Amino acid sequence: MDRTQIEPAAGPAGTEIRQADPADGAGLRDFFGRLSVRSRVLRFFAPVTPTAAMLRRLAGEVPQVDVVVALRGGVIIGHGMAVDEAAPGADLAADIGVVVADAWQGQGVGSALMRALISRAAGRGVTALRMDVLYDNHQVRAMIASHWAELRTDRSADCLTVHVPLPQRHSKAA
Repeated sequence: MDRTQIEPAAGPAGTEIRQADPADGAGLRDFFGRLSVRSRVLRFFAPVTPTAAMLRRLAGEVPQVDVVVALRGGVIIGHGMAVDEAAPGADLAADIGVVVADAWQGQGVGSALMRALISRAAGRGVTALRMDVLYDNHQVRAMIASHWAELRTDRSADCLTVHVPLPQRHSKAA
């Protein structure tokens, strides 16, 4: 897997955003282990401690899962993943999830991870994003509202599901 940097200036100065790979397993285990219970609940809807199987998925070792990480000084400080799935009308949608180390929240790392995931999803032909957000995750809900005017939301007993259409890339006629 290519471990090249995705967007050189995507996050705060000194932060690298790149595709994750299987070699990140130990770093991801440490990253998720350092998250506060609140951050794990906001990301996974439960105080999850990832198992070995879950860490393989979080490292992108399974098909249809795109994973990016944010690093600072070689240490993972953020994680984002997109899981592609068929959408109505034969379109492709991506279910997005992002989490940032507690000390780095609110500093642009999550937005940088989202930009990388969105750019990569558009390149795969994804036409819409989906994000499940707990009602009390005010920081992420504010970020979503500030970035996307055109969105649809569904409410359930547990969360808000946000649906965001992606701009379609048009190829030039020859």
